[in-house]
Amino acid sequence: MTASSIPGPAGPAGSGPFDSTAQLMDRITAQLTSQLSRVTPRGRPRPSPAAPRAREAPPALVAVAHGSRDPAALRTVTALLARVRALRPGLPVHLGHIELNAPLLGDTLAGLTGEAVLVPLLLAPGYHVKHDIPAAAAAAPHLRLRIAAPLGPHPLLADALYERLAEAGWDGAARAGAGVVLAAAGSRDPDSAAGTARTAALLSTRLGGVPVLPGYASATGPGAPSVAEAVRALADQGRRRIAVARCFTAPGLFAGRCAAAAPGPVSAPLGDHPALARLILHRYEQALGSAPVPHASSTPVSYPAVTVGV
Repeated sequence: MTASSIPGPAGPAGSGPFDSTAQLMDRITAQLTSQLSRVTPRGRPRPSPAAPRAREAPPALVAVAHGSRDPAALRTVTALLARVRALRPGLPVHLGHIELNAPLLGDTLAGLTGEAVLVPLLLAPGYHVKHDIPAAAAAAPHLRLRIAAPLGPHPLLADALYERLAEAGWDGAARAGAGVVLAAAGSRDPDSAAGTARTAALLSTRLGGVPVLPGYASATGPGAPSVAEAVRALADQGRRRIAVARCFTAPGLFAGRCAAAAPGPVSAPLGDHPALARLILHRYEQALGSAPVPHASSTPVSYPAVTVGV
């Protein structure tokens, strides 16, 4: 009997029995090498290759809304954050309110771990941005927190205001005799008035040079006209086509008060406008480059100047 006729185990699938002693020895050698590769020189099993590490989740984005008794406010903010999530899948996005609505900011922070960025859904600096939000951050020592700048002023905010005006019937081609009041909540903080004035200037540029005057729902007085007073000031300048652009994230008491003073077209609150959602993510990314807030005290936060156009 020759070696080629010795029956043996089947070869690789589809190849039939081994046809030589050499092939049989090659198969035995390959199997032995495979088994030996699984143990160390001392006979211990080699550890399995490490599974690839899952990508770490980015710091959570906590959107900080003011809160309102108007039930439409919560629905509007919820829709805005849904748009933010759609723009950045995988980014944890949470909501916390300063007052009036659940969840309150403190409760939201209590349920988080790790790192987070607080993004105020407020359109200018003021007491809430400088005091209330830092105080809530200081009261959450289990978190590593950063605080973003408020949403305004920024060209993306001006874009959203412009498009809401267009939806309300503003004719961008008819600029002669036109004027706009930028209606805002108002604050006694001078930085708030400066921020609103800058947003008014950006909106004026977006409107092709149509004059835009700030008007406020609260904290009115010298240098802080009400919406009705701003309307009269434009009329005194010979402006006969006056619209009101409401600089509010969501419906509420002040937003309704400003609409009541409008003599012509009045825009809807910004709501879930795509430009506002992009601006929220922009502020989040900016804040990631800042230092975390201290937890030892609730001292006011000073924000670096935000370059308009960035």
